[in-house]
Amino acid sequence: MMISRERIAEIDVYHIAGRIDSTTSPDLDEALLAATATTAPRIVVELAGAEYISSAGLRALVSAAKSARRQGGDVRIAQPSERVSEVLKLAGLESIFALHPDVASAVASFAVGAA
Repeated sequence: MMISRERIAEIDVYHIAGRIDSTTSPDLDEALLAATATTAPRIVVELAGAEYISSAGLRALVSAAKSARRQGGDVRIAQPSERVSEVLKLAGLESIFALHPDVASAVASFAVGAA
């Protein structure tokens, strides 16, 4: 799994590529939880390059969302690959995360306060 980070309009955008499984999810968990340590963290996780996500990867995303929301922020999902999108739907996580077709719309959703 590869993780890269960029800042767009004071929003942390994480680009994830490869397999998110029990072996790699601790790295994702660590990166996202570090981002939630600020006040009102705004985080976008872009998953276009994610080939696979296991329950461990889902836990990392949910944990980051809970932590961000406790701080007055949020986590949005951008451009999930078809396979990852299917897993998010099957796990019922569409009700927890705002899913966006691309990074630009996910970033813009913070500006207007929409989900």
